[in-house]
Amino acid sequence: MIANYEELLHDLVVHALKEDIGEGDHSTLSCISPDAKGKAVLKIKEDGVLAGVKVAEKIFRHKEPGCVFTAFKQDGELMKVGEIAFEVEATVYTILQCERLVLNCMQRMSGIATLTKKYADKLSGYRTRILDTRKTTPNFRLLEKEAVAIGGGYNHRFALYDMIMLKDNHIDYCGGIEAAIEKAHDYVQRVKPGMKIEVETRSLEDVKKVMAVGKVDRIMLDNFSPELIKEAIVIINDRYETEASGGINFDNIEEYAKTNVDFISVGALIHQARSLDLSLKAKLIESNK
Repeated sequence: MIANYEELLHDLVVHALKEDIGEGDHSTLSCISPDAKGKAVLKIKEDGVLAGVKVAEKIFRHKEPGCVFTAFKQDGELMKVGEIAFEVEATVYTILQCERLVLNCMQRMSGIATLTKKYADKLSGYRTRILDTRKTTPNFRLLEKEAVAIGGGYNHRFALYDMIMLKDNHIDYCGGIEAAIEKAHDYVQRVKPGMKIEVETRSLEDVKKVMAVGKVDRIMLDNFSPELIKEAIVIINDRYETEASGGINFDNIEEYAKTNVDFISVGALIHQARSLDLSLKAKLIESNK
């Protein structure tokens, strides 16, 4: 679970509803009675992995705490065309004002979870685990990373504040890989005890430099071929976690997994995922008399 998840989700819902409703939902205000009651069902229109049911409930309950939310399927379950994921009973105002946010979240999350499962299934039987990245949609990272986890993947660091990752630019600005590691290690001891350090390497020579210094938790092998990764893993000799990154896709990921690298990070899990087709269909059950 991502640290401060509930707080971050609350903020996301508040800001997203404010963005959509603004000064008021005039379409609804103009023609619907404030006390009209309704029911809506989430219809599945495309096969895949369902994600976002709990988020949908959170959205509806934020708007109307007393609404009745009944889930027929859970996050992570396979879904088929024609199935119903959930039913909600609430005021029509709540249903109409939450509809688009619920669908946007669930369609996007289900697409990411479905693509992640495809990758994760391909790695079945290997020790390698698949990671997401920070290549996410601004202000929507929380739910995109949650969808990766629902689909069977693992979350890398959530943001800049929960792990030190010394990438090429950090190393170049700092004057070299050894200097960057030493300064990061000293910073952790003084400021953030226990924080993990990962360092990016671009060659076997870089790997050897890291091994000479130590003081890290994970070594990223950036844009290494599978053959070079095998050589790097021999050098590292299980002293640190290993991560392969760069140029890895669905077609070649198994070749990288065969190297026994600990992790493979793939930004495509999120930025290449396609939203799945879902719809929220409403039915009037009570109106103002």
